[in-house]
Amino acid sequence: MQARMNNPAVAAPETMKALMALSKSARGRGLAERTALLVHLRVSQVNGCSVCVDMHARELRERGETDERLFAVGAWRDAPWFDDAERAALALAEAVTRIADSADPVADEIWEEAARHYDEQALGALLVEIGAINIWNRLNVATRQVAGAWTAAAA
Repeated sequence: MQARMNNPAVAAPETMKALMALSKSARGRGLAERTALLVHLRVSQVNGCSVCVDMHARELRERGETDERLFAVGAWRDAPWFDDAERAALALAEAVTRIADSADPVADEIWEEAARHYDEQALGALLVEIGAINIWNRLNVATRQVAGAWTAAAA
């Protein structure tokens, strides 16, 4: 696979700055970093973004995430390694990511379960994290960015 072009956020410093500011705005609002990274990984799986799947799996592993949980993120509903709050975050992430797939993409049941585990600040942070990773996924997938290329460039 070869990239069609440089990632637009990398090619345009003002875009990178804006996307980094968006992500930073979600931090410190009551959402655990581990949950945010699990959401990044799952949304990237749904969107088929190999760059982000690779990146976020590595980040999670660096932060001590277990192989069992990493391998089971795609099957979080059936795997015993996720708590109820993480499940609520993953369900909301999938619903928001697949927004065009249903007339009621974020059903009340999904929203209420997330709201049961996260206060308004943390829920807002979760939504920003979901939106931000969807932006990155779309930029990477559209331009066919190559998984692992960023790690090779950093070495």
